[in-house]
Order: sequence, then structure tokens, then C-alpha cells
Amino acid sequence: METYSFLRAMADSWFLLAMTVGFLALCVWAFRPGSRAMHQDVANSIFRNDDRPADPNPAKKEA
Repeated sequence: METYSFLRAMADSWFLLAMTVGFLALCVWAFRPGSRAMHQDVANSIFRNDDRPADPNPAKKEA
């Protein structure tokens, strides 16, 4: 069997299966029970050091 034919057969069957299993594993890992707190912490991390609300009109400066 030629190398190209062998690699093509592997890509058509086993690599497709491996990619599908990997995708499903990543989905299960992302939505696993107990990860909600971690996701909320990451989502709110950009607000962690805010001490006050944002300036409603930052272009207007008081002289």
C-alpha cells in the first residue's frame, strides 16, 4: 500500500473518530458539574479591582 493511501485511510476513519472523541471530551469538561463557580470567577475577574462606577461622560472634563 502506498504511503498516501495509508495516510488517507487513517485520516478518513481513525482521525475523524479521534477528533470527535476529543471534541466531546472538551464539551463535557467545559460543562462539567461543579465548574460554574470557576467560570463565574473568570467572567467577573475584569471587575475585581473596580472601586467605583465608570465615569458616565469621560470626554467632559471639569476645569
